Amino acid sequence: MKNQSLDRFEIRLSGLGGQGILTLGKVMGSGLALGHGYFVTQTQSYGPEARGGASRSDLVISSSVISYPKAESVDLLIALSQEACNMYYRNLKPGGLLMIETDLVKQPPVNQFIGLPFTKLAKDKLGLPQAMNTIVLGAATYLLPFAQQRTMRKNLEEVLPAKIRDINVKAFNMGFREAKKSFGDPEKLWKDNSVIVSDEDSDYDSI
Repeated sequence: MKNQSLDRFEIRLSGLGGQGILTLGKVMGSGLALGHGYFVTQTQSYGPEARGGASRSDLVISSSVISYPKAESVDLLIALSQEACNMYYRNLKPGGLLMIETDLVKQPPVNQFIGLPFTKLAKDKLGLPQAMNTIVLGAATYLLPFAQQRTMRKNLEEVLPAKIRDINVKAFNMGFREAKKSFGDPEKLWKDNSVIVSDEDSDYDSI
């Protein structure tokens, strides 16, 4: 299912200010546009507070020119806070996937979702909480049937400053690996929207 033709696919990345949501949207959009050759629009919104306020970044991906740039009926909602999950779940289309930060979204609005403790992974395995958003990027790359791991990682290496490149490549690889271990076959997930949640106390693979 790689390099498939896309009519329109919408992703909403959401959470709190300080979680790197806007950077995540820009890097993901760059990888899908420059690396994969899709048309991509990226719009963003954030609350009045620099840190702690609501934040979101929307991507629309298509094989053809995008007529309307804003996300309205979301295929993949990534919610990294309870507030964001509550606020944006209504925009998830039937059959879409909800991916959450399991330590921060304690009360998902539905029973069907997938998740990982992204912040805990960043702290425990990398010693760098700020790399959490790159772990999310790796997990999202695994989920997207039209995204290639190697291509997204190469784009990440190209857009990041040298001093933070290595740690973020590790974070990306870990996110991809943990998603693969916890979520199962992504094609099956998209087909029947399975309920899969990672146990926050599970043993993580070493980097």
